Amino acid sequence: MASRFFDHGKLERNVSLLGIAALIVVAIGGIVEIAPLFWIDNTIEKVEGMRPYTPLELAGRNIYIREGCYNCHSQMIRPFRDETERYGHYSLAAESMFDHPFQWGSKRTGPDLARVGGRYSDEWHVQHLKDPRAVVPESIMPTYPFLAERDLKPGDMAAHLTALSDVGVPYSKDDVDKANADLAAQADPTADAADLLKRYPKAQVRDFDGDPNRLTEMDALVAYLQMLGTLVDVNAAEPQEVER
Repeated sequence: MASRFFDHGKLERNVSLLGIAALIVVAIGGIVEIAPLFWIDNTIEKVEGMRPYTPLELAGRNIYIREGCYNCHSQMIRPFRDETERYGHYSLAAESMFDHPFQWGSKRTGPDLARVGGRYSDEWHVQHLKDPRAVVPESIMPTYPFLAERDLKPGDMAAHLTALSDVGVPYSKDDVDKANADLAAQADPTADAADLLKRYPKAQVRDFDGDPNRLTEMDALVAYLQMLGTLVDVNAAEPQEVER
């Protein structure tokens, strides 16, 4: 039945009129969603503890991307009970704010890795990467033993940090100047890492691959994995319910 104020039949039979009406509706919706973005500095609410990657973590992330790990592992825990019970607290937008590109993913052949940091020992990660079925018999993951055999050659990390700072990652001039030294210091348990830890809170400083005499690609990748999900206190970052 046609509305007493508007004849819908007339609109639906006239293609030109219907197109104009649809355009008006889409334009109004677009303005409502897009216009507010011009008056806010950032759509992501910052949370305490979030920081840029250390040079070693960043080198490990580059290896993670190079080997295609994102094809099987996502880094985004959705706010559903089956996911949070298995993987931990759902992901916060701020936890990906320094990712270029982000590693959310849309497919999982293996588990989500957003909060894998600290769940397993370094030795577990090394063995898992060398021979996944040695620790997870049902795994179909490829083997990556060569990571422990290759010396880490990430290029000039100062240039890498500079490029990221150009797109908004808040690396300081001090971070850039010390990038290559920081890369080596984080994997050297004998190095003085006080300054590194001051600039990168919660950075983990140690030999990661079990061979303190070499800095390998395995060191970098394990350092990256052990950091994931450890920077932000997710419970403190979420608004607390007030008891009544």
